[in-house]
Amino acid sequence: MKPTLTHATRPLTFEVDALNENGELLPTSIAGENPLTLYVDKCEVVTLMTLGQAPEALAVGYLRNQRLVKSIDEIAAVQVDWEVNAVAITTRKGVKGLRERMKKRTVTTGCGQGTVFGDLMAEIESINLRDDVTLSEEGLYALTEAVRRHETIYKAAGAVHGCALATNEGNASQIITFVEDVGRHNAVDAIAGQMWLEGWDGSDKIFYTTGRLTSEMVIKAAQMEIPFLVSRSGLTQMGWEIANRTGITMLGRAVNKHYLLFTGKHRFVKTRMPTMLA
Repeated sequence: MKPTLTHATRPLTFEVDALNENGELLPTSIAGENPLTLYVDKCEVVTLMTLGQAPEALAVGYLRNQRLVKSIDEIAAVQVDWEVNAVAITTRKGVKGLRERMKKRTVTTGCGQGTVFGDLMAEIESINLRDDVTLSEEGLYALTEAVRRHETIYKAAGAVHGCALATNEGNASQIITFVEDVGRHNAVDAIAGQMWLEGWDGSDKIFYTTGRLTSEMVIKAAQMEIPFLVSRSGLTQMGWEIANRTGITMLGRAVNKHYLLFTGKHRFVKTRMPTMLA
């Protein structure tokens, strides 16, 4: 049963005046940023700084990725009220030990502050990603081209990170959803929430992010059971270690026809011969 949802998106960009290097006044688009305090059954959990593109999905995905709820069926309602900058989540049976679980948390680095409640490494060993799916080199190139062509807030205003969930169709790839936010943690959580709300299966999909691949980003992709993780940026040591442990196929520095394949090489199919240097 799907929860009752508001649909309370905020304006994503605003126009302000700025002076360029020649002293000329230019109307300039800037990204929005809004505090959103998340309450679960009237218990305050966290305040997120967000663009406000998909606040309901963000709230659901946050609970999912923090492992505070196990399925969308546990959530009865998600209500966003921008007049008080809050989202109230009502669960059907309550979250067992919520206050105790909130006491133990790891603060993670990144654009915007991410938190992981409980043990950061909890449940990693139980994650089993599909090994009967592959990503071709041409499919990767199709994804990066689709992202390049996608109309984004970043192109208009900058100051945001983007994440995409994409299909993996042999030599083709289509963007299913693309979410931008002031922090990459919010963008990935919003996609996680959309996947639950729409019933999307991630086991054969590709997850793309403009941000670097930290431990938290790898854990979240694995929790969504997505076997392919792609970034135009780099990665951290712990991100690499956890990707190895989960067996996720992780590619970084993926821009145009360039990429670095770090882990999960068994799922990647190279379709072009390497260029031999004279």
